[in-house]
Amino acid sequence: MLFKINPSWHEELSAEFEKPYFQKLIEFIKFEYATQKCFPLFNEIFAAFDHCPFDKVKIVIIGQDPYHGLGQANGLCFSVNDDINFPPSLINIFKEIQSDLGLPIPISGNLERWADQGVLLLNATLTVRESEAGSHQNKGWETFTNSVIQKISDKKENVVFLLWGGFAQKKGTKIDRTKHRVFETGHPSPLSANRGFWFGNKHFSKTNAYLKSLGKEPIEW
Repeated sequence: MLFKINPSWHEELSAEFEKPYFQKLIEFIKFEYATQKCFPLFNEIFAAFDHCPFDKVKIVIIGQDPYHGLGQANGLCFSVNDDINFPPSLINIFKEIQSDLGLPIPISGNLERWADQGVLLLNATLTVRESEAGSHQNKGWETFTNSVIQKISDKKENVVFLLWGGFAQKKGTKIDRTKHRVFETGHPSPLSANRGFWFGNKHFSKTNAYLKSLGKEPIEW
């Protein structure tokens, strides 16, 4: 396979990688990265999976596209590289954490620290052209990430899914809610948050309370 992915995920998704749609997707990505400026870096396309192996997944947060500005995307949804200004949605996420848990706004917007604790930060589309939002949509990534969500739902128990906004909620329609906990709210983007659909959701304290009730370590948000 063109891409390298954490072995625990390769074991779960190996059949997916052999499907015709994924082979076609690989050819598209190879061509795009050879001829266009694309994000994240090629070796970070599967960063969300590498930082959060399948057996460690406790929480899933679903995003849409990677950031398409220079130096922003690092393969984790809502996350940016160190020393990059926080995008508006990430600012609102940190404001909600501050309100919910009393934590200060962090210096870095790099959410690898969450992923390393078992938070799968999954974009629906894993790549994008520079300055062209949505440019890699409908090429096969959505089918792949739907399979990822289905695999987690089917094979794991007591995972927390945080579905922010209508897109993520549609993406999560097949989650088995009899054995997983799903929290839904508006998207943290200013358009949604400023209309009262984000702030006060308390998803971060609710998630930690649920993890504690299972005897699991809470997340250091």
